Amino acid sequence: QVQLVESGGGLVQTGGSLRLSCTASGRTFSNDAMGWFRQAPGKEREFVAGISWTGRTTNYADSVKGRFTISRDNAKNTVYLQMNSLKREDTAIYYCAAALYGLGNHLGSKYDSWGQGTQVTVSS
Repeated sequence: QVQLVESGGGLVQTGGSLRLSCTASGRTFSNDAMGWFRQAPGKEREFVAGISWTGRTTNYADSVKGRFTISRDNAKNTVYLQMNSLKREDTAIYYCAAALYGLGNHLGSKYDSWGQGTQVTVSS
């Protein structure tokens, strides 16, 4: 398994931006697909974005397409989630996850390692 540490969450106003980071250790990062998921109070965990282990494929939830961008820096063992035009409904705990040789898709069951999460709060 991989150890994952998220950072970059915080409080931001509607329309603002945040960049989340997730740094991995314990396994060859370049072999892992990485995903971002989120969970709002009283709601199920949902997929936000994913990037394949090759970096060639990215996937996004419809709710964030055009606003969020996932990227990875294998030299830094880090995956990023750039979040722009934030809305109140983006408020949640954001988790990163890793899947060995994965595709970065929406299936949470495909990921074998999860971080502790970072809180994102969007206020009006």
